[in-house]
Amino acid sequence: MASREPPPATTYAPPEVPAGAAFFLTIPFAFQLPELAFGFWVWVLVAATQVSQPLLQGWVLYVSLSSFLISLLLLLSYLLGVYKRFESWRVLDSLYHGATGILYMSAAVLQVHATIVSEHGDLEHYYINTAASFFAFITTLLYILHAFSIYYH
Repeated sequence: MASREPPPATTYAPPEVPAGAAFFLTIPFAFQLPELAFGFWVWVLVAATQVSQPLLQGWVLYVSLSSFLISLLLLLSYLLGVYKRFESWRVLDSLYHGATGILYMSAAVLQVHATIVSEHGDLEHYYINTAASFFAFITTLLYILHAFSIYYH
């Protein structure tokens, strides 16, 4: 007869997320505040211009605003410890940041196109669009770095 022993325990234990100020100083979690800050600047700068290309810059506004809100919710879930309920929180975090990095790359390219088109218009709006394009690419880089670093952490 077969013995009725319990199944072997899994050795998978998700690493703890640091608490307190160490959270903001530990890679990959250190990317979250800059992602929020630079994403906020993209959103504000595009909204501050005369949206000359509504379809293009509407996508940029959608990506930056929705990413800002979801990233803020993810940050709050880390700070409140909600991630402890799920074993696959690292996979979710990596997939979210990877997908958002791809969406931000598309938004950054569209913002550059809107900037090039606005070059012949008002010079002030051209400079604001240029700053929004710069921050969009920086935000893209931060999201991609976060996705890879959480995956390989």
